[in-house]
Amino acid sequence: MDLATIAPLCPAPQKVSQVQFTLRSVRLSMAVATAVFMTVAQGGQIVVGQVGPMSGLEAGQGRAYAAGMQLLFDTVNKAGGANGNTFILATRDDGGRPEDTVNVTRRLIAEERPLVLAGYFGNQNITSLMDSGVLEKEKIALVGYRAADLRTSTPYLYSIRAGLHDEIGKITEHLATIGVTRLGLLYEDGPDAAGVIAASDEAAAKAHVAIMAKASYPPGTARVSGAVEVFAKASPQAIIMVSNGAPAAAFIEQYRASGGSAQLFASSSADIEQLSKRLGKEQMQGVAIAQVTPSPYRISSRLAKELNDAAERAGKLDVPMSFAMMEGFIAAKVIVEAVRRQNAKVTREAMPATLESIGNYDAGGYVVAFKPGMHVGSRFVELSIVSSAGKIRQ
Repeated sequence: MDLATIAPLCPAPQKVSQVQFTLRSVRLSMAVATAVFMTVAQGGQIVVGQVGPMSGLEAGQGRAYAAGMQLLFDTVNKAGGANGNTFILATRDDGGRPEDTVNVTRRLIAEERPLVLAGYFGNQNITSLMDSGVLEKEKIALVGYRAADLRTSTPYLYSIRAGLHDEIGKITEHLATIGVTRLGLLYEDGPDAAGVIAASDEAAAKAHVAIMAKASYPPGTARVSGAVEVFAKASPQAIIMVSNGAPAAAFIEQYRASGGSAQLFASSSADIEQLSKRLGKEQMQGVAIAQVTPSPYRISSRLAKELNDAAERAGKLDVPMSFAMMEGFIAAKVIVEAVRRQNAKVTREAMPATLESIGNYDAGGYVVAFKPGMHVGSRFVELSIVSSAGKIRQ
């Protein structure tokens, strides 16, 4: 797949109230919200709440995730819903700011009374939400979020993607097989920094390679010049970037400009579509990114065909096809499956136990499985590598 094909510009960042997805957008009137339910839905409308970056550095990913969820909900609604229940997506913008995530979530829950939350972004954002106690107080599950996550089980938090341990393990294992043993690690200097370092050291030791240089950047920024200097002096053979798209793009750009020649491997949170919008083919050449969902561009998978068919039925989308859209599509599938398993009476309080009963759910060639004590639902990881011709190959 050519990078030019997957990276049309997203709409300019704007407040979510001004965003007009071609997909049906996301607000309920107060009259409808009052008529639906408080924490119980029976043959009615189920609200799924999302708080994410609809503006700011990660807006493209936030909007794409929302679009993927809406595509699946529209498909299910047109087919009659799940046990008579239809789905509405209510989205709010936190601009990617951790300090806003909690307050916006509280307002969303009060105004829209969602059955479940989904589609959150960012390490610090998730940490702030968990520290606030909002999920426990409201007894509401969060299903599907994008973060360089090291958690295996946290109450009310359910990941439908592989964890960071699996991503780093896949990268280090690949590097070991091709004889690359001297590695560097780029990471965000946030609350999870110590965990990221420990997980990387553990994966490197298991693969019999060594992380001989580590460098960080300030959380919530793309200020990576100091890290570039560290790796320029250390000269590792490959650098693992555990970062979001904006800092990863800035690092690749500056590191290549400085003459850095190490192979570059990014965690899935870097987002290949966002990188390709900022960087040219020469800068992207040889960059590898861990992907935690099947490719949305290879229609050979049943899941990708379902997503592309849903997008075709929806008509022209205001966001391009992407891995983030695929992830939102999967998260919505898991939510619908949990609603189906609750039968006619669907409650917010019953969602955690219902989710933990989901073992080996086949979402279309992509398996999601939860159980008590294990809220990371997948271990699927594959590497996308950009060729010299600007093509993406697995």
